[in-house]
Amino acid sequence: MGKADQGSVIHMQACYFDPLYGDEYPLETPRWCSDRQTPLLVTPGAGISRDDIVSGARSLWRYRATLPVDIPNPISMGEGCTPMLQQYWGDQRPYFKLEWFNPTGSFKDRGASVMLSFLRQLGITAVHEDSSGNGGSAVAGFGACGGLDVKIIAPAHTSPAKLAQVRAYGAKLELVDGPREAAAARAIMQATQTFYASHNWHPFFLEGAKSIAYEIWEDFGFSVPDNIIMPAGAGSNLLGCAFGFRELLKAGQIARLPRLFVAQPLNCSPIDASFAAGVDTAVARPVTKTIAEGTAITHPLRLRQMIFAMRESGGGTVTLTEAEIIDALRRLARQGIFTEPTSATAAAALDKLLERGSIRENEQTVVIITGTGMKAASAIAEVMEGQCF
Repeated sequence: MGKADQGSVIHMQACYFDPLYGDEYPLETPRWCSDRQTPLLVTPGAGISRDDIVSGARSLWRYRATLPVDIPNPISMGEGCTPMLQQYWGDQRPYFKLEWFNPTGSFKDRGASVMLSFLRQLGITAVHEDSSGNGGSAVAGFGACGGLDVKIIAPAHTSPAKLAQVRAYGAKLELVDGPREAAAARAIMQATQTFYASHNWHPFFLEGAKSIAYEIWEDFGFSVPDNIIMPAGAGSNLLGCAFGFRELLKAGQIARLPRLFVAQPLNCSPIDASFAAGVDTAVARPVTKTIAEGTAITHPLRLRQMIFAMRESGGGTVTLTEAEIIDALRRLARQGIFTEPTSATAAAALDKLLERGSIRENEQTVVIITGTGMKAASAIAEVMEGQCF
């Protein structure tokens, strides 16, 4: 086995690889993209059995055996192990996976914990990241916990509460006018100055994201539900689920993959546009402002892998109007689930999938609630003005 700079052990044959061109790179050398500046992945893992779970660890690090590198001293604040709440939704009783219970308030903590732990182990002490909200909060929070210098480059229109959270963690903050892509372009330009620890680009973020699949497997008594519905923009939750369940299938721990469904606002729905057209390349569709800002990504980097993940599992996509998202937001709150609007798209999608017959009433369905409504309280107040909860 190879040795990384700070003594980490790289699992046999694990490496970065470019899914488009097949190029491979060693994990010991810090990098965020290929030499062609295309997104990388990490060699798929072999999966684990229930005996490999570190039962005493109340965090995603209970699944540390799924990672391609040993990280003996992770940056951890108890991320993962989030509640699974079964609630009525009309006549149905789906399971809501409440990811806002993560330390910084969203599912992005899973990826941030693993990515920054690995980078720190390689000797990296300063990072920057571009984010419209939750990703920046997660990297800033876990960077603070791990003693890293962090800079977040964010769109100027980012939710004030999310910006306040980044500032509170002590991260430097740079605001960029224009669309979400402008912040990403600025971050890439600065990649020669500090390490670009991007939740969209770095493969180890997905290695953390896949812990949700292992956690759902354990939540369901080491089996899997029939369906999982989630919001998606850049797709780390979707790909995390796909990678984790694929590894469990390979290891013989499950007999089938759960169907993976993606919910997007109609106002910004590039994943749905491509899936509906039956292709894995970009399809033109008008983009306008949406309350579901967390998924407002017009050109997702890993579109091809996302389309494959849904097809492989037998899942699909759903688009929601702004009115449907707001209605689902209100219904969730009436049940005690105060979520950010982005997460409400997944709950709204459940109704449409039932109407379509894509999922059935007697099936087990998990709806992933990705972030807390506290981060979007002002926006929620605006859309609910004049409406009664």
